[in-house]
Amino acid sequence: MKFTDGYWLHLPGVDILRPRDVTDVDVSEDRLAVFAATTVQHTRGDSLNRPVVTVTFTSPMDDVIGVRIEHHAGGVDRGPHFELERNAADVKVVPPTDDEPVALFRSGGLTARVATQGAWSVDFESGGRVLTSSTERSIGVVRDAQGRPFVHEQLSLGVREHLFGLGERFGAFVKNGQSIDTWNADGGTTSDQAYKNVPFYLSDRGYGVFVDHPERVSFELGTEVVSRAQFSVQGEALQYYVIAGPTPKDVLRRFTALTGRPARVPAWSYGLWLSTSFTTSYDEDTVLSFVDGMADRGLPLSVFHFDCFWMRAFHWTDLVWDPATFPDPEGLLAKLHERDLKVCVWINPYIAQRSRLFAEGRDRGFLVRRADGSVWQTDDWQAGMGLVDFTNPDATRWFTGHLRELVGQGVDAFKTDFGERIPTDVVWHDGSDPQRMHNYYTHLYNKAVFDLLVEERGEGEAVLFARSATAGGQQFPVHWGGDCESTFVSMAESLRGGLSLAASGFGYWSHDIGGFEGTPDPAVFKRWLAFGLLSSHSRLHGSSSYRVPWAFDEEAVDVTRRFTHLKLSLMPYLARAGAEAHESGVPVMRPMVLEFPTDPGAQTVDTQYMLGPDVLVAPVFSAAGDVDVYVPEGTWTSLLDGSRVTGPRWVHQVHGFDSVPVYQRPGSVLAVGARTDRPDYDWADGVTLRVAEPVDGARVVVAVPTPDGGAAAEFVVTRDGRRLVARARGARGGWGVEVVGGPSARAEAGEAELTLDL
Repeated sequence: MKFTDGYWLHLPGVDILRPRDVTDVDVSEDRLAVFAATTVQHTRGDSLNRPVVTVTFTSPMDDVIGVRIEHHAGGVDRGPHFELERNAADVKVVPPTDDEPVALFRSGGLTARVATQGAWSVDFESGGRVLTSSTERSIGVVRDAQGRPFVHEQLSLGVREHLFGLGERFGAFVKNGQSIDTWNADGGTTSDQAYKNVPFYLSDRGYGVFVDHPERVSFELGTEVVSRAQFSVQGEALQYYVIAGPTPKDVLRRFTALTGRPARVPAWSYGLWLSTSFTTSYDEDTVLSFVDGMADRGLPLSVFHFDCFWMRAFHWTDLVWDPATFPDPEGLLAKLHERDLKVCVWINPYIAQRSRLFAEGRDRGFLVRRADGSVWQTDDWQAGMGLVDFTNPDATRWFTGHLRELVGQGVDAFKTDFGERIPTDVVWHDGSDPQRMHNYYTHLYNKAVFDLLVEERGEGEAVLFARSATAGGQQFPVHWGGDCESTFVSMAESLRGGLSLAASGFGYWSHDIGGFEGTPDPAVFKRWLAFGLLSSHSRLHGSSSYRVPWAFDEEAVDVTRRFTHLKLSLMPYLARAGAEAHESGVPVMRPMVLEFPTDPGAQTVDTQYMLGPDVLVAPVFSAAGDVDVYVPEGTWTSLLDGSRVTGPRWVHQVHGFDSVPVYQRPGSVLAVGARTDRPDYDWADGVTLRVAEPVDGARVVVAVPTPDGGAAAEFVVTRDGRRLVARARGARGGWGVEVVGGPSARAEAGEAELTLDL
């Protein structure tokens, strides 16, 4: 939202107050409050009829500083609030002195330096440099033409500084120059709307900013003032946090420590998921023909997903199998489990009037109501549908109790669709503010379902396929990119959405291979296969047409097999990347800027990514196979054919459908598994350490966890001149070392060391 007409003027009817003169400072052990009049105070009389802005500095954890800008403090706080961890230990507050009119608030290595004389100024400093600043015209306490109150802050942007994040956004990856409102909407991937809005941006200068408001936050990133990032909320107060790095990875570690780390996902979830698609016609015979067809063609499958029409039309969500198409659901699920598959079913929190749950939910007060006490209803999506009120603990138990019955039938995971179409003309059970609940609803929804799966399946075995989210939603993985078109352009916009979500603290991400809307051209489908199977999670899903590979052509079958085998062979490596996402918040799929924050060529790239720390993937967005790849410094080695390319530079290539630029980072050691038939094998048994461009004197430690999250086997690879030494600890079975383009050797079970002459 913009408030000004250019730099000097306000928009018609808009009034803006700014802190002009610090009149007092209140210092305590862990808090700094600064009181600033909105006019310069020359005499005592100047204190009359003059508003005061209060700016308070606190810290929820080390290297994170919270700033609260407040005008009137008498409002009612109805919630909800993001759940934040608070464990600051290293906080110091220094009051100003006559000689040094500056107040300091320090948290760990991050300091807010507040000028207490002259123009308003706050510098956020870390590592001996200023990260960003609040300047004389940055803070605004606003009344618009309708009399509505707003508060905004504007933090400075440096030369060549780039901003990323703000949730899963499908437009330009670099957010500079964009106006963005964080308001969850079911808008597909072709608009500026987003299913997953996260009021957090990440800077390649090594800091992040989290705006602690679940309601609509309006961002003007180098737009209202081109040298500043503005964010505003309606109301009398604004709360935000500056999070220090020094690297973008460090910022994400701290941001996810603050808002919640991604859960560990089950090993089987990394395998290929196959869906019935949305409106296609299917029954038990169709499902089994798809599953058997994959097996007959040697295509490893891990999960079968039943989309909406596993339930009867007009009855969503009643959580009852359609008896006409699935008369024996327990028997069908047993057959799928006998084929060593997991089962996922589609759900959402919208209860149609014909659902068996509607009358009960209405009568027991479990559905969201209007102010007059009537159930809020709409025909948009399902006829007469209501909405489960997850602010009511009894309603949550009621809804998840029905899901528990499905788990008892053999369901292993839930696709938690929707959660964005949340009305604001309603009354919530716990009295929550409807504006704040609009985005936050999805958090309660996904948490309820995820917690149910944890209860029933255990820690590390719970997994969702969720569409909507807000800050903190990364705790309930996995998330997918929503409704995209079946085109190369949409394939690229889906990737941009995934990169933005990764820059917003989400550890795992997926998308519909081939696109959702329409039927993809075989070329689109085959190119998308490589992208999808080199993502953290991989699903074949569409709208009105099937996505079994043989529906396109036989080459699609071969491409599916090739890249499924490649992904499954990489499970020892991917599992470690997933463990890092769970333990530190660094995502599996990483924008190039996370791994190469000081490389100007890598900072803004949005057509490729790092899969974990050491594998570069550049999807091909053309039928002809033309692709431009940015290669950072060093010599990179193809995982597919062993070819090498040296950077830093852009490289133009042409790839067949069975190929894609996928390169191993120089100096890295990649753990490659011995099996390609399933994702949840013993990753350390028979593992091969693939060494690329080993650096003399370097020591690389490779941990290979167990599929159940148990103790990892550890391998240490060291180069000393012309010798490469690999040592194993806790290895299970034989293992090997392969220097790309050089020698290789294998160890027998129990053998702990291998030496290769280079």
